[in-house]
This record gives sequence, C-alpha cells and structure tokens, in this order.
Amino acid sequence: MRIVSLLPSATEIVCALGLRDALVGITHECDYPPEVTTLPRVTRSLVSEQRNPGESRAAAIHRHVMASLHEGSSLYEIDVAALERLAPDLIVTQQLCEVCAVSSELVAHATRRMRDDPRVVSLEPTSLEDLFENIHAIAALTGRTDTAHAVIGNLRSRVDALREKTQPLPKRRTAVLEWTDPLMGSGHWTPSLVELAGGTPVASFPNAYSQVITFEALERADPEIIIVVPCGMNVEQATAALDELDRSEPRWNPFVRSRRVVVMDGHQYANRPGPRLVDTAELFAAAIHPELFADRSASGR
Repeated sequence: MRIVSLLPSATEIVCALGLRDALVGITHECDYPPEVTTLPRVTRSLVSEQRNPGESRAAAIHRHVMASLHEGSSLYEIDVAALERLAPDLIVTQQLCEVCAVSSELVAHATRRMRDDPRVVSLEPTSLEDLFENIHAIAALTGRTDTAHAVIGNLRSRVDALREKTQPLPKRRTAVLEWTDPLMGSGHWTPSLVELAGGTPVASFPNAYSQVITFEALERADPEIIIVVPCGMNVEQATAALDELDRSEPRWNPFVRSRRVVVMDGHQYANRPGPRLVDTAELFAAAIHPELFADRSASGR
C-alpha cells in the first residue's frame, strides 16, 4: 500500500502503526517522527507574513488568514502533478479546520484530476476519544488492527496513570491561549486535556473551534496558570509572540506578574491531534503542578 498524508497528525498515526515504509508523500508541515522528513512534500502554504507598520507577526498572519477565508481562497496549495506521480492508494486528509491544514474540498478537486482513483479518508477529531477512533480507522484500512490495539492500549494506560495522579490535586484555573494577537481561547480537545492534567479550563471552548477572546474576558476568567501554545509556532516563535503582546498590550505584564505563564511548542503538541496529545496532557500537568511533575517540566516547553 502507498499512503500520502496531508495532515501532520495523520503522519504520526501512520508511523505509530508501523507504516512508515508505506508512506510516500507528506505535507510541508510534517516533521515528526524525524525519519519522515526526507519524503516528498505535496503541499505548500500560501499564508503571508507581510506586516503593516507596527503590526505583530501574529496579527499579520491572522489578518491574512481571515482575508483569505473571507474571499473563499485556500491557504494551501497541492502539487497535483507530484501527487499523481506518487500514485497513492490511500490519502489521509481532514475536514476539521481550513486554517490548520489542506481542506477536504481542495483534496477532492486534486484527486478528480488524477488518472488513478485513490481512497480518501478524512479525519475530524475534536477529542481524545476521537483520536483513538482515528487510529482504529486508519488501522482498519491498512490491516494494522492488532498494532492499533497495542498503540491505543499504551496511550490509555498513560491517560489512566495521569488521571490517577492528578485526581487528588487542587484544580488550578488554567487558560490555554492558541493565539496571541488577537487572543484566542482554546477549543476542541484542549480543555479536556487541561482537566486530565489537574486543571480547571477557563476562557475555553470544549469540543468547539478556538475563539477570539478579549483581554477583559481573560481578566474575568482569572487564571492561575496561562499556557501559551500558538498554532504552528515552536517555543521560540511563541516566546517572541508573547514579547510582542507585552509591547502592544500595556495591561499584559501587570496581569501576569502574579500568575505562572508557560510557553509550549504548539506546533508539535497541543495543536496536533495525533498520539502526542497524551504527551501534551502530561506537559500540561507539568505546567499546572510542577511540584509533582518535575520529570516533564522542561520537556516540550
């Protein structure tokens, strides 16, 4: 079987099922596990970071994304010729978010132009349980059901162990920010990961899209912990985004002085609904209860 993954989290699922050798093409964002980075890339981003005077990088990206969506333009491009040369039997894509990855509509348009007729599977996870179902679904299509049971069993064991450890701990009010300019509260699976990690999610939108929030709303939520995981940004980029927020929002620095602020690699963890969502929950626990999770406190953040 020949597989093309049009989603970084799907690439991780395929590899977790032991199908790295079947993977023949990936997206421009796929970078884990490291052994996939030599594979052909069949997408590219059209998002511009060109800034207006005085505009932060985060604000410029947000402005371009919103303008493209308003105009009905895609944020990504598929190299149809490369996709056709790879001749995949299975293409894994998503319908969850036009901002995060290639849309299923764009994939459908691309496959209509191909001579072959590959199977297209679209993933739409909004929770940790959805992730486990996605692993099962890909395993069923690729003859890896037994491997899926083992992978999911291991992930569930880690979830159970984390829940047991955090259940008796104080539930600290925790806000997870998925963007900094404008501020965006977390959605989909993230609030439940905060609960698993021993926190009470605030300024969040469980099982729904992340949403823009005002600074006043964040103040009213009164979080003890603020975890910053901008979508698509690593730790260094997220830290730079926070520095820009500090310069543009005079209330930010006084507000966070009495709170713990943690920066995580959102690109690798919180915003990528693959097997490492469990790692994300463990990292959240290290941010919320560092006194009990010192072994994870420096990992990924």
